[in-house]
Amino acid sequence: MTEQPDKPSEVMPDLPAVYVDKLSFCYRSLDDEMRTKPVSNAATAEPLSQPRAIEDISFSLPRGKLMLIAGPSGCGKSTLLKCLNGLIPNSYKGTLSGEIQLNGRSIKGLSLRDLALTVGTMLQDPDKQIIGSTVEQEVAFGMENLGVPRKEMRQRITDVLQQLHLTHYQNQATFALSGGQRQQVAAAGLLVMDPSIFLFDEPFANLDSRAVDELEALITRLLAKGSTVLIVEHRVEEALRLKPDKVLLMHDGRQVFFGDTEQFMEIADPTQVKLPIGATLRAFSDSRRAREALLQPIMTRRKEEIASRAPALAFEDVHFRYGSNAEEVVHGITCQVWQGETIALLGPNGSGKSTLVKQALGLLRPTSGSVRIFGEETRSLSVAQLASRIGYVFQSPGAMLFAPTVRKELSFGPENLRFAPDTIKASVDQAENALNIAQFDKRSPFSLSFGQQKRVAIASVLSMQGKILLLDEPTAGQDYRSYISFMEYLRSLPELDALLFITHDLDLALRFTQRVLLLKEGRLVGDGPPLQVLSDPNVLEECNLRPTSLLRYLLAEKNAVA
Repeated sequence: MTEQPDKPSEVMPDLPAVYVDKLSFCYRSLDDEMRTKPVSNAATAEPLSQPRAIEDISFSLPRGKLMLIAGPSGCGKSTLLKCLNGLIPNSYKGTLSGEIQLNGRSIKGLSLRDLALTVGTMLQDPDKQIIGSTVEQEVAFGMENLGVPRKEMRQRITDVLQQLHLTHYQNQATFALSGGQRQQVAAAGLLVMDPSIFLFDEPFANLDSRAVDELEALITRLLAKGSTVLIVEHRVEEALRLKPDKVLLMHDGRQVFFGDTEQFMEIADPTQVKLPIGATLRAFSDSRRAREALLQPIMTRRKEEIASRAPALAFEDVHFRYGSNAEEVVHGITCQVWQGETIALLGPNGSGKSTLVKQALGLLRPTSGSVRIFGEETRSLSVAQLASRIGYVFQSPGAMLFAPTVRKELSFGPENLRFAPDTIKASVDQAENALNIAQFDKRSPFSLSFGQQKRVAIASVLSMQGKILLLDEPTAGQDYRSYISFMEYLRSLPELDALLFITHDLDLALRFTQRVLLLKEGRLVGDGPPLQVLSDPNVLEECNLRPTSLLRYLLAEKNAVA
């Protein structure tokens, strides 16, 4: 075990914790964004032909303050964080200019190891951050690399797991956790390092409301003790609950606004940034236009019309456990997804949502019970037969993407399903245009932002023209305009018989579904129209669902009409 480095000396309180002046960065090659291994002399002064990922960013944030960084997917938010935590220029090639000072000290020439004592980062995708085989090993990893004494290490681990209510998972395998639980473990690994500056990239994306509450409480405690926090977040309404001191709004690599929250609310476009419903309504002079643009729920088919059709997907008394000696995680679920339905699957982290959906794909087989697709039991269908009928987009796009270019990624499925060349081209073109990724056609999918990768993953499934589409957290990493656009497109597809998505975003369920299925501890506890299922505050509390301003608004309108 190496000797533990000294923590940086305390800085004068009047010096800004983060000072950025005229910061610009251009990746040497667009595909260099996918690099993860450190390279020597990464920052270079040679001219590059690629557009700048960020350009002329300047701001100052005092110690103990909170800053929200907002903007469309791919606008440079994550690149800015990489500059602050030293991944640029230590791990990514390109041209870097401008000045960054942390706690009054320039970071030029500092190694990642040096910066780890000052800056801690929680990545957008926890699967790219977690490397420990168990929760305890993962939380201990950073301290082991800094040579923290074993006794101190164990105490820190115990304290942090208690803070985040993760003690129960201490010896559990990280791969067995849900996406939201892995996100919490990543936060624990960050917290034990005790940096003075915290960077959170989309921290709320995969979390249920209880976990969001816990993370918000953690951030509040960090600020109270003098830590500085920067959050990149598309779920602006969630982030605004923390009352940021400053907001940085970015677009196409440039900052278009830096100032107080009140000023941000006045200039933000509610069709591009998801704001609380009150601010959204105030932004429109015409309330009717506001309702048409932002609040109009899906036109629901009559219940009897849907029920008269055959089910596209049916779960019949499905039970499942991971291994013969493991606890059962799905307990006797029976439900049907009818042709023509759009359904949201809601529930707390670890409630069995992803496990249930994987039963339909043959990725997991029920311990008992059966799953039927258009009347045929999945046990009798091959993987190829299932893939031609049902498409699934994983929570983490990194679990799906592998091809050298976006075009090849989207072509892979149709080619293996033996589509005709003309059909492949038309299908790929249509999917690229629908998800607004045609401009990335020749780029590596690993060179894209998390949100862009998510759209590529969805497009790769769309190109196979399955009749049923299952999406796990489809809006994670998506800016508001992008996710509204592709959800509108998906629900308009005439060839799609059923759409089911897993989400923690209640507003997504309210706007785009006819029905929600509510899971808790592996059991189906709610099934019906969104406003009906989500109108009971006790159910919301039990299932870790936080009422949004839109839900409250729609329920108030419903009650007023009644």
